[in-house]
Amino acid sequence: MEFCFDFVEWLGPDTASSVLMLLEDPGDLVRASAVSRSWRRFVIENGFCKSFCSRICSEASNLRRVIESSSMQTSEVGSSAGAEWRSLEREHRVYSYLSHCMFSPVAKRDCILESICASSTDNIPDEGIENTLEPRDRVDMRPSYWSSAGQKNPEVPETLTYSLLSKLCVISEIKIQPFEAYFQYDNPIYSAKFVRFRMGYCTLPSETSNDGQISAGDNYKWIYVSPEFPMLQGRKMPCSLSNFLAPFFALAEYCRLNCWVGFKHKRWMAYIIYALGYSLTPQLDVEINTVGDEIILKYLPEAAVCSSPGTQDSSSWHALKERIKHLQARARDGWHYPLISSLLGAMESDLDDDEPPLGYW
Repeated sequence: MEFCFDFVEWLGPDTASSVLMLLEDPGDLVRASAVSRSWRRFVIENGFCKSFCSRICSEASNLRRVIESSSMQTSEVGSSAGAEWRSLEREHRVYSYLSHCMFSPVAKRDCILESICASSTDNIPDEGIENTLEPRDRVDMRPSYWSSAGQKNPEVPETLTYSLLSKLCVISEIKIQPFEAYFQYDNPIYSAKFVRFRMGYCTLPSETSNDGQISAGDNYKWIYVSPEFPMLQGRKMPCSLSNFLAPFFALAEYCRLNCWVGFKHKRWMAYIIYALGYSLTPQLDVEINTVGDEIILKYLPEAAVCSSPGTQDSSSWHALKERIKHLQARARDGWHYPLISSLLGAMESDLDDDEPPLGYW
């Protein structure tokens, strides 16, 4: 009978670890753990799946603990060898699934849920931040765009803050389209010189925060801060940052864009902004403990593979609420306000709800 060597024993633990750390496909780590009992123990004890996630996406290193819904036990070290092994197995399952989700090809969608605030607005509500989520360049026979009021100091950036679809997203592309002022002489394009974006969460407890506090700049902790990207000038098409940006793991509820203008116009006018990627919920979620500054990864294997229709309905309902409120604000000063009010009056009582009314879809 032919004698076979065990790869790990033959190379030694240090060299074998170095080899496994070079793997670029998370599926290879899972397959390695299925070769034999000794290989499985070696992969799990060394936490290769967790290290893989942190290596390809440094934001994953912010995760402090994991919780699996089937056991509802955290990954803290137990008092016995058995408890410690179960904890390591749980981490292996959760991080192997997380790495699978990050590498699996998924159709991209816009991960921005709704607008929160802008650092300045030239003309409210006609040039408000909510216009950057409107795909049409004209609404109600008017141009649709956001315009800053301008800064005297070119070193002071303008900021736009948005909420995301979920606390756990993979963002692969940011698209920003400046606005071409076709109603002005020579059709100038008001573009930023540089742009940088941040991903993070509000440090205020959810039960005590309100819209005014969320809008304040000091109430955020930014987990991901991008470099400054130059904006292409004089183009009508959206400027995509995918050429400069590697897909990253957004442990965040909010996204903020910082834009440095620095041109003769002294202000920036944006037509539309996209943050393209996909949400990892409902099977994965995060719990943010703002008091202890701790982020916990939650694995929910019983959840549906795809987002439920209710989640998509809720997202569309938020977008509709924004659109209706903006339409009402625009109509207040016009002759057609009574008509608009009568048409939308039936929906007034539902606008403060987080979920769509029964029978809406």
